[in-house]
Amino acid sequence: MESILIELRQYQYGELPENFGQMLLDVHADAYADQMHDPFVQRFPWFVDHWSGLPGFTCVVGFEDGQPVGFCYGAPLVQGREWWREHIHPAPEATATFGVSELMVRPRWRKTGISERLHAALVDNRPEALAVLLVDPDHPKVQSLYESWGYTQVGLRQPFPDSPRYAVMVRELAPASGGP
Repeated sequence: MESILIELRQYQYGELPENFGQMLLDVHADAYADQMHDPFVQRFPWFVDHWSGLPGFTCVVGFEDGQPVGFCYGAPLVQGREWWREHIHPAPEATATFGVSELMVRPRWRKTGISERLHAALVDNRPEALAVLLVDPDHPKVQSLYESWGYTQVGLRQPFPDSPRYAVMVRELAPASGGP
């Protein structure tokens, strides 16, 4: 495949442009076009509103020729409420955790390395000690991809009654200097 030039832009809580949510919804509609009948997939606008309203929310969006091709977003988890800790015994001493909520790439740009670039731009140089995410174990290639980026499955969790049961994956981060 020919090399494509992708511009990465970072967006932060409290500084989101007016069309930010719709931009993510457009990428989602393309990425999940074949699953839009699923009620859980249809709840994505709620997740965008919820996560983008969290202090520390960060989103990296990839653009090609001004068109959004994918994004990755998350936010620091509330200290003392790191829900993933119940899956590790004993739990690590590190307490600061960044929750990676979504990583999504439009079909045309998949298998080009963009997902890794988006993810790295989101979590590299974070002040938190750990990153956590959920992945559908019915997609073993996606789970293997996260494992290749340093994540380890530590358990299974169904966060909502209408959601799939996800693999809980945790990864150590190299905190930026001055972090918690």
